[in-house]
Amino acid sequence: MKKITQPLTQAQYVWVGVVLFLLFFSLGLLASPITVADDGGDTLTLNNPPQRVISLLPSLTESVCALGKCNTLVGTDRYSNWPKSIDSLPKLGAIGDFNIERIVQLKPDLVLLEKASPLIPRLKSLGIATLGLDIKSMEDEHRALQKLDLVFATTQGQRVWDQIQMQIVRSAKQLPASPKNISVYFEVNPAPYAAGRSSFIGEILNRLGLMNIIPASLGPFPKINPEFVVKARPQVILISETQVSQLKKRPGWSTIPAISQNKICTFTPEENDILVRPGPRMGEAAFIISECIQKKMSSSQQ
Repeated sequence: MKKITQPLTQAQYVWVGVVLFLLFFSLGLLASPITVADDGGDTLTLNNPPQRVISLLPSLTESVCALGKCNTLVGTDRYSNWPKSIDSLPKLGAIGDFNIERIVQLKPDLVLLEKASPLIPRLKSLGIATLGLDIKSMEDEHRALQKLDLVFATTQGQRVWDQIQMQIVRSAKQLPASPKNISVYFEVNPAPYAAGRSSFIGEILNRLGLMNIIPASLGPFPKINPEFVVKARPQVILISETQVSQLKKRPGWSTIPAISQNKICTFTPEENDILVRPGPRMGEAAFIISECIQKKMSSSQQ
């Protein structure tokens, strides 16, 4: 029996046209360029989410991985060391000695780095896309997660941010009322540079109910006069274990209550990485600080 094909009616033609329009419209949306303004005022435009990414800042490396995009990384700076899955990636140097030739050889779709990096104009002149970010406060990290979400076409930034906030709240609740409002000094490096109240570290200290002796007026991470700390007489000092041996040798520091009463929180290199990086592990940083403060203040009550 011969099969008879019925011609499409006008209504069917219209329906097919609508379906095709919606299909091509959807594809057009998916193919829309990605446009993000970086923290240096430049605009990044990508046709598609990057598949070959280089991160030249540990905190940015960690943020990329927290968004589930570790698999896009093809190289990092020398100090990026978390998560462990990135250990095998090429290490491309550090501030002041990045290996530009090696970066070019890796053919990145995008390079993530600090907004003030002198490397940005050089990479742009070579046709390599960059995204410069400036992260000194907790809100800076929140903004960075939002921008990375746009770049990678992910929706994980808010989840990561909410987890950080939840961990900080839990750490604050674990800290008894008695240790709160004690004065603390957080030394970032022995120059000495300290964490000010406007830094992400200072914000964590404040959220834990601790009194940072470094005022916000000095900036996020000011280089300070050691005499300032002597006069401020902090009750607890927070510092890397690799730097603590020099504290008592500083003029007048042996009279500081934190030192004379052995109320010094020392951190391993692994813990220090968590503490000084404004990234997705800031919630863990709050727990590390809270735990040490509890131990130091409870020992003084025994």
